[in-house]
Amino acid sequence: MRTFTGFQKGVDLGGWFSQCDHSEERYDTFITASDFAAIKSWGCDHVRLPIDYDLLEDKDGTPREKGYERLEKAVSWARKSGLNMVLDLHKTAGFSFDPGEQEAGFFESEKYQQRFYRLWERIARRFAKDRDMVAFELLNEVTEKEYGPVWNRIASECIRRIRVYAPDAKILIGGYWHNSVAAVKDLPLPYDENIVYNFHCYEPLIFTHQGAYWMPPMETSFRLPLTASYGEMAAAGRRMLNGSQAGLESLPPDAHLDSAYFEAFFTEAVRVAEERNVPLYCGEYGVIDKASPEDALAWYRMIHAAFEKYGIGRAAWSYRQMDFGLSDPRMDGVRPELLHCL
Repeated sequence: MRTFTGFQKGVDLGGWFSQCDHSEERYDTFITASDFAAIKSWGCDHVRLPIDYDLLEDKDGTPREKGYERLEKAVSWARKSGLNMVLDLHKTAGFSFDPGEQEAGFFESEKYQQRFYRLWERIARRFAKDRDMVAFELLNEVTEKEYGPVWNRIASECIRRIRVYAPDAKILIGGYWHNSVAAVKDLPLPYDENIVYNFHCYEPLIFTHQGAYWMPPMETSFRLPLTASYGEMAAAGRRMLNGSQAGLESLPPDAHLDSAYFEAFFTEAVRVAEERNVPLYCGEYGVIDKASPEDALAWYRMIHAAFEKYGIGRAAWSYRQMDFGLSDPRMDGVRPELLHCL
């Protein structure tokens, strides 16, 4: 499988220009130049930077020059620190993976889609000069499978428009079910040799999202150790996630999670990527701060082994806070070991 060179070990900068209150204080203080230097010292080669359209546009679509200037500063900090960057459009007008954002209509509205194209044209014009170290991720976590065919059409048209300004920039595209690895097979054939297939992995979800307040019917007090058997995880998933678990029911109930789980989980996507000669990238993976740091470390070791086996580039969610913070004080005791298995 082709390698996504320069994007093999990274960290997400969630909560800075996305999933935030979009205040000037947040923009000014949540991430600074010193954080880029720290991430480089971790041995990373890139960051993934989620951005909401709110940073770059007013509600009516008028461009915000100050937002582009902030983004340019972030790119300059990355370049100075020796890091590459994925610019990830985390929210566009009419769509967000998070229903709480109250964005809707994108997949049905030509108006929203044209606005999406125009936004990417502006981004491409502005950052084509940085294409040696900046890659473009079209949209974060398409939700419903029914959106798949429409999304493939939109993505292909968006790539065509980007190519006018940035003919050889790397462009990432992910699929339905929140960038599920299962959706990779249904992504469109690569537009050209500079396309990267993107997925996210938080499996088993019952472990990585234990106690998640944003996932009813999950109970916030629920805890599950990594040593739980597949049978115990599956039973907990039926109670806390309405049964939405990736294949746990079909695994030996008395067996336990190991790297072979992830190797099997990625197999189909790897096969598809190899057949289409496309690099594969995991833009998000991680463990909620409700799990113990020791369990989180063990999980990272397992998934890291699978990433390394297949040569999958990745970015861990997330650098600071956001319920998954790798730099948060609670991770101090395991961080030296953790940095070896990002």
